[in-house]
Amino acid sequence: MTSARTATVSRKTRETDIHVELCLDGGEYDNMTGVGFFDHMLDHVARHGGFGMRIKAAGDQHIDDHHTVEDVGIVLGQAIERALGDKKGVERFGFASVPMDEALAQVSLDLSGRPALVFDARFAPDAGKIGQFDVQLVREFFTAVVNHGRFNCHIEAAHGNNNHHIAEAVFKAFGRALRDATRVTGQDVPSTKGVL
Repeated sequence: MTSARTATVSRKTRETDIHVELCLDGGEYDNMTGVGFFDHMLDHVARHGGFGMRIKAAGDQHIDDHHTVEDVGIVLGQAIERALGDKKGVERFGFASVPMDEALAQVSLDLSGRPALVFDARFAPDAGKIGQFDVQLVREFFTAVVNHGRFNCHIEAAHGNNNHHIAEAVFKAFGRALRDATRVTGQDVPSTKGVL
């Protein structure tokens, strides 16, 4: 990855070992966390965001997938913040609405420097898992990304009967909204404060 808007971040704890390489201006993606459905969702973020993204993770999955998914969110959030640098010239705001069959997700975000997540994705109540993946981890992932990326993000998925479709629409919409927000469209920091 040769662009200036890149970041490489690693984090190792007693529970997980995470390595993320991110290029906001494109490149290949290869995500291997040991959680199959989660890898599929991360691929959607990279593909629809137009990001170069390589994520390698090892975690205590003999317990469950929670620590791995949350810690990937932490490290990816840190990588997003580092890759953005001083945020000069970025669009700052991003929005995407993505349908996936009967499901519809909308994501609005602001690279404000102030972390806040509003999450209203209504997963079908009769199934708490997508394969082996706990749908509660979708919110945990985005909470970690937003807190460590230091931006605010509103995620809504009011329509959908199939949890796979709902989750996929959310991740695709997030990638597209983040792509719009991180695009370089000017020269100055997009804030009356002069800093984000």
